Amino acid sequence: MARADDAERRTAERDALRVPEAADLQAFAVQLRRMNGEINRMVHGFAGSNGLHATDVQALAAILDADEPMTPGRLREHLGLTSGAVTACVDRLERAGHVTRVRESADRRVVHLYYAADAKAAARAYFRPLAQAAGSALSRFDDSELAVALRFLTALNEELARRGDAGRS
Repeated sequence: MARADDAERRTAERDALRVPEAADLQAFAVQLRRMNGEINRMVHGFAGSNGLHATDVQALAAILDADEPMTPGRLREHLGLTSGAVTACVDRLERAGHVTRVRESADRRVVHLYYAADAKAAARAYFRPLAQAAGSALSRFDDSELAVALRFLTALNEELARRGDAGRS
């Protein structure tokens, strides 16, 4: 009896860890590319309407999403740019009124980058259709399904970051 239970448990574990079939991976790849394309279309539109580069919008997202105040050095690492390219990016964002540079009081050499409140409001307004689409899609799923989807996206981003780090070494 114990052997049968062990065999059933191993089968269940194997099924839970099943490697997706090629068709599953293809379907995911197609949908991820479509989503990426739609988001990129919006990012390029926002960049163009604000006199920015798409990389500048990536920088704004990094500043917005950061757990602590962003520094130019961390932004350089996040975007995979040279220090000169990050300086040019931050200069454009500051001139356009999207970010402010603030020197830390304890160590004046440390510069923190903050997303300007009025620019953040303008970005929210521009990207409202994206937020509405996400909200509409989210409403089609229950909490347990959303938890799985979030776990998948988190794991995928972790895997991509790991591979990106290996490519930069």
